[in-house]
Amino acid sequence: MKSLATNWGLYLGVILALLGVIGYVNLDLLTKWWFGISMLILIIVFGIVSAMKSKALQGGFISFKLAFTSFFITVALGLVVSTFVTIVIYNFVDPEAAVTLKEKIIDSQAEMMQNFGAPEEAIAKALEEFEAQENMFAIGQVLKSLAFQLIGYIIVGLIAALVIKKNNPDEA
Repeated sequence: MKSLATNWGLYLGVILALLGVIGYVNLDLLTKWWFGISMLILIIVFGIVSAMKSKALQGGFISFKLAFTSFFITVALGLVVSTFVTIVIYNFVDPEAAVTLKEKIIDSQAEMMQNFGAPEEAIAKALEEFEAQENMFAIGQVLKSLAFQLIGYIIVGLIAALVIKKNNPDEA
């Protein structure tokens, strides 16, 4: 089961890394809300598929613990691979892309806030705070983001495992 989850995690990592490279090639893509939502859904789907495949591997029965473990190994491995690629691209290959992307995100946020009718003072304050933030692709920031993502996916994984689990009545 752990081997299966590891394989699914590596597949997820490769896909996320490819999407990250595509985002790097077209930085505007990384400012689109639908791109982020699509990646979120992709990650959850891979985790669920991994848990379901593990369940099938065990004859249609799986404990809560094993379902969660399968989900989490897949998601964590995928995110770690993707995070590594992000660190390499924005810290070693092209650090200027991080600055450019931050400017694009600031512009995108300003436009979104204006579209929602936010007061100009609120927009200016929010943008000022965002501009003052540390480089979001600094290694420490990326690792902190990874930790928060994992916490969020743990919650999703617990819910998924609760739904997927099916105890074997012969073992009761």
